[in-house]
Amino acid sequence: MPTPLDNALKSRNAFLAFSGLVTGVALWAIWGGDMFPAEADPRGDPSTWPREEMRRWLASRNLHPAETDSREELLERIRANLRIPRQ
Repeated sequence: MPTPLDNALKSRNAFLAFSGLVTGVALWAIWGGDMFPAEADPRGDPSTWPREEMRRWLASRNLHPAETDSREELLERIRANLRIPRQ
């Protein structure tokens, strides 16, 4: 006498849907979240950073650097928003 589980497994569509769900959960568990992690913040004196690193530093803090900002303007905004190091 077939059980309800046997009847459900006879349906190929239900089996494939369940297999896809298990595969998706497994992939998310393995690769979930930081598959492509963000680059680390630049270190050292901000005046030595390239312009793109300055823009990335400001953008990661939601300070919205403009494309037309000069290097000096970016450096001024970075220095104004740097945290004071604790000793």
